[in-house]
Amino acid sequence: MAYSITELSDLAGVSTRTLRYYDQIGLLKPLYVKETGYRYYGEEEVNRLQQILFYRARGFDLKTIQHIIYQDNFDIIQALEEHLQKLEEERKRADILIQTVKQTISCMKGVGQMTDQEKFKGFKEKVVQENEAQYGKEIRSQYGDESVDAANKQVLDMTKEQWESFKKLENEIKEKLKEGVNLRIEPESNEAKEIVKLHKAWLCMTWKKYTVSAHQGVSQMYVLDERFKVYYDEEVEGCAELLNKAILYWADKI
Repeated sequence: MAYSITELSDLAGVSTRTLRYYDQIGLLKPLYVKETGYRYYGEEEVNRLQQILFYRARGFDLKTIQHIIYQDNFDIIQALEEHLQKLEEERKRADILIQTVKQTISCMKGVGQMTDQEKFKGFKEKVVQENEAQYGKEIRSQYGDESVDAANKQVLDMTKEQWESFKKLENEIKEKLKEGVNLRIEPESNEAKEIVKLHKAWLCMTWKKYTVSAHQGVSQMYVLDERFKVYYDEEVEGCAELLNKAILYWADKI
């Protein structure tokens, strides 16, 4: 069965404008186009659009999605199994936050007690689980289970004030990177140096021991591993590359 662009739009819940744009950039070409200019999509295109939407829901940018789904060795069943795994992990993280909300409501109604530490426990556990799900295998392979477990424990043991400082610093680094890319600062600049200082301070809030080589090693992962790259480049492309180059230049000088 072939769907017109309007029919596929209704079926998938995306606008015809979006489908035309996907065609324009080569992300999703129609099965055929009639002489009238109307686009029609077959089963393969429907399956491909589903994959695009799954990856979009997981936060991937269109350029990355295009690279993934058009690889010669792309396996759609394997991709679906990966989506399922990620969605189940997200459900577990949501369950943690739901439990925290329920406990907070009970506390505010005068049923039971809740410490300030417990109020933020769910958020911290969510961060640890997300990091483990996305980067755990690679980080543990590079730095060892002991180092990763120690870092996770430091996050979970943070006080309310430490947690707020940790998240504030994380956001500040990302904002300064976006600003730096937009202003086209050089990795060797003093502005980049300040970003590296902030990044070092952020790492030291969870790392048991800081070393220049480890700092430079993790910065390499920001550009070599697409998942790390997406984290820094989600709003402005080039942030991961700027951070990596700045760390490689400044880490042993600060």
